[in-house]
Amino acid sequence: MASVSDLEVASPMASRPATRSRVRPVVASYVYVPALSILAAALALIAIGVTSRWGGSSFGAALTNLKVVVAGPLTLALLALFLVVERLRPAQRRPAFARGYRQDLLYTLINATLVGPLVVALSLSFSEVLRRATPWIVMAHLSFVPHALVLGVIFVAMDACNWFAHLMNHRLTVLWRFHELHHSQEDMSVLTVFRTHPLIHVSYLITLVPGVVLVANGVVPTGLLVVYAAFVAFEHSNTNLSFGPLNRIFVSPNYHRIHHRLVGRQDVNLGFALTIWDQLSHRAVFPTADTIRIDTGLPGRPLRVEQTGERAQHLRVLAAQLVGPWRPLGDRRDGPA
Repeated sequence: MASVSDLEVASPMASRPATRSRVRPVVASYVYVPALSILAAALALIAIGVTSRWGGSSFGAALTNLKVVVAGPLTLALLALFLVVERLRPAQRRPAFARGYRQDLLYTLINATLVGPLVVALSLSFSEVLRRATPWIVMAHLSFVPHALVLGVIFVAMDACNWFAHLMNHRLTVLWRFHELHHSQEDMSVLTVFRTHPLIHVSYLITLVPGVVLVANGVVPTGLLVVYAAFVAFEHSNTNLSFGPLNRIFVSPNYHRIHHRLVGRQDVNLGFALTIWDQLSHRAVFPTADTIRIDTGLPGRPLRVEQTGERAQHLRVLAAQLVGPWRPLGDRRDGPA
């Protein structure tokens, strides 16, 4: 007669947990599985957008508007101006063609050409899903409310959503694996705003919610989006500049540099345009003479960067950075800093 222990070994139900416990570490040694959920979410949204014909919106028109925001004449002129200011009043002295600048230029070109269609697809799809799932959030037209006031509310609400998404990117490891690329820059410049993983836009889709809620009361003009994008780009610049008394309200380059610091907490100064969200959450660290020239980057360089080695190897580093979110999870340096 077989013993109880023999029956336990022979039972398929008894062997499954043991098998799963062996498989999971093996898979985890090759890929960070949770990061696949972000890719799956992006693919699912795109599939919904295609089948719904983008909710009746024009994909081409939306893409054209995005190109104006990212690489339109006004945007390019402002970026050129900021690059000049960086040379005239730098926070840190850098060569004109530092490694970090060249790497950021690669991301700038990628964002201006390849990432645009992805962002449009995700945005139109998410808006359609939001309208279908929660039609009650779309407010009716309020004729007595001035259009300027509506735009102001959308701007403030959009900035608050950006702040919250940014916070989640620093609190959740699965989101941090996509966001850490942005923090890997050790040669900050105005082009660092483009140093982002294409799939990071999935976490920032909640920024579209205020526009969906108030769409019947006015659409945000492209010009306002250009100004907002230029403002966010400027705060990444290698400039020793602040807004004086308004530094307590608006995010300056000196204020945002603290967020990218190499030593110390990086889940501070999360604001995009306004500092009020950081102040309300006690995460505001205002600049001093000691913080203006602090070093930036990721402690321990858990992600491959162009600063490593005698040669920059920009294309190889680019490939490693883009697949970085799915690399196996290592020590605690792989988590949010």
